[in-house]
Amino acid sequence: MKYKSLFIDLDDTLWDTYHNNKECLKELYADYDMGRQYASFEAFFSIYMPNNIDLWAKYRNGEINRQTLIIERFRYVFRPLGIDDPKEILKINDHFLQRTTLQTRLIPGALELLEYLRPKYRLFILSNGFREVQALKLQNSGLAPFFERLILSEDACIQKPHKGIFDYALINTNSRRAESLMIGDSWDADILGAHNSRIAQIWYNPKEEPNRDFIPTYTVKRLEEIKHIL
Repeated sequence: MKYKSLFIDLDDTLWDTYHNNKECLKELYADYDMGRQYASFEAFFSIYMPNNIDLWAKYRNGEINRQTLIIERFRYVFRPLGIDDPKEILKINDHFLQRTTLQTRLIPGALELLEYLRPKYRLFILSNGFREVQALKLQNSGLAPFFERLILSEDACIQKPHKGIFDYALINTNSRRAESLMIGDSWDADILGAHNSRIAQIWYNPKEEPNRDFIPTYTVKRLEEIKHIL
C-alpha cells in the first residue's frame, strides 16, 4: 500500500460549507432585517460571497490577518445598514460561527468514503478554518471519530498553500512525505500546496474545472471515485 497517511480538507471537501453557511446567512439576514437595504437574500448573498472569497484568498496568501478577515467580510455588507463598529461586527461574526457549528450537511458520499478509508489509512484533517468552530463542526456532523487529529493553520501559524503547514502536518503526525496524500477541493490551498510540498494529491473537482500549471496526481468529480484509487 503506497500511502499510509491521508490529509483531508474539511470545508467543501467533507463538510458542505457552501450550503451550511448559506443557511446561517439566511438567519442573519432575517435577524437584522436586511431586507430594508437589500432587494432579496440572493441579492445580499451575491455581494457577500465574492467579497468573502477574496478575503479568504488574501488570508491564505498572508496579505491580511484573521481579525481583518472576520471583520471585513461582514462590515462590507452591514455598513449600508449603518453597522460599522468593529465590536458590533465581531458580535455578528460570533453569532454566525456559533450557528455554523450546528449545521450538519455533508458532501455526498463523505461518510461512506471515510468508512471505507478508516480501516486502511491514518486520517487527519488539514484545514485553514478557525479553531473554535472546526472541532465542533467535526463532532456535530459525525465526522470526528474517523480522524486521529485535527491540524489547523492557526496551530502551524501558516496557512495552506504554504509549504510550512504541510511540513508541520508531517512532523506532528509522524508521517513520511512519500507515504502521504492530500485530498481537497481547493486548487490553490490544497492541490497546489501539496504539489509544492512534494505530497501526492487527489483533487475533488465536482465542477470539472481545468487543471492549471500541472496535472494533479489524481482528480475526481465525486468522492465515491476515491474508493477506486485508494
